Amino acid sequence: MAPTPNPEHGPDMPGYVWSAVADTPARDLFPGIRLRSLWSGANGASAYLLEMDPGSRWEGIDVHRPGPEEIFVVSGTFGDGVRDYPAGTFIHAPAGSWHIPQSETGCTLFLFYPEG
Repeated sequence: MAPTPNPEHGPDMPGYVWSAVADTPARDLFPGIRLRSLWSGANGASAYLLEMDPGSRWEGIDVHRPGPEEIFVVSGTFGDGVRDYPAGTFIHAPAGSWHIPQSETGCTLFLFYPEG
């Protein structure tokens, strides 16, 4: 028999948050690349949505510091400068690694930084 969940720990619990992408302002990072902040935790963890227009490319090298970057390709095809990743792909980029984000087709990425 499964334990009964504590009603105080449900969706009304303090710290339970949500974001609607349509209500989240976009910050232009580079031409054709926009970042939307979805959540930030007290320990530096954060979650974002990154939108890349077709033919866009990161200016310079994106180095992952202080911790890793977790990427989920929501739509389109994401390129890291070495290979392309279609929608539905998960990528773990360890701390200290780097890539050059780009997309020939355009893409939307969910980004999570567990350590900031």
